Amino acid sequence: MSTTRPYPPGDRGPETSGVSGVSEGAASDVPSDSSGGRQVRRLRLVGESGVVPLARDFARQALYAWGWLPAASADRRAAAEDVLLVVSELVTNACLHAEGPDELFLACDNKVIRVEVSDRGAGQPAPRTPHRAGRPGGHGMFIVQRLCLDWGVVRASGEAGKTVWAELGAPA
Repeated sequence: MSTTRPYPPGDRGPETSGVSGVSEGAASDVPSDSSGGRQVRRLRLVGESGVVPLARDFARQALYAWGWLPAASADRRAAAEDVLLVVSELVTNACLHAEGPDELFLACDNKVIRVEVSDRGAGQPAPRTPHRAGRPGGHGMFIVQRLCLDWGVVRASGEAGKTVWAELGAPA
């Protein structure tokens, strides 16, 4: 299901902790907060080259740190691969349609992993309708829609840009 709600029910929205992703390059870890063991990571992508593989590797490292990988079962492996695919699709869309991504944000608790990609673009991502499976290109948001529990777009207030977010269920 796609939505343009700023946040799914119960979500507090983007982190406002002031962390700007500044550790030796572009990545940062934010310790778990006190509300259910939420873990957060940010990767600053402005000015970086090869951002899609960089973002995917960063997400893979987070999944290892959070215990999603190495996967003990096929279902757990598939869940981790879904997260990596969604990261790739959202970062690729920012590259193709929004002057490149600014930041990748990942948050994980016991039930959900949230992926956010911020950019300065004005466009509105949406699955191509009707979806034509045999046609090349244009499948990114359709894939995100199919793999995720929910997704949406939050516009930056007072400036150009947006954050595209998606949430996937944690493996059982």
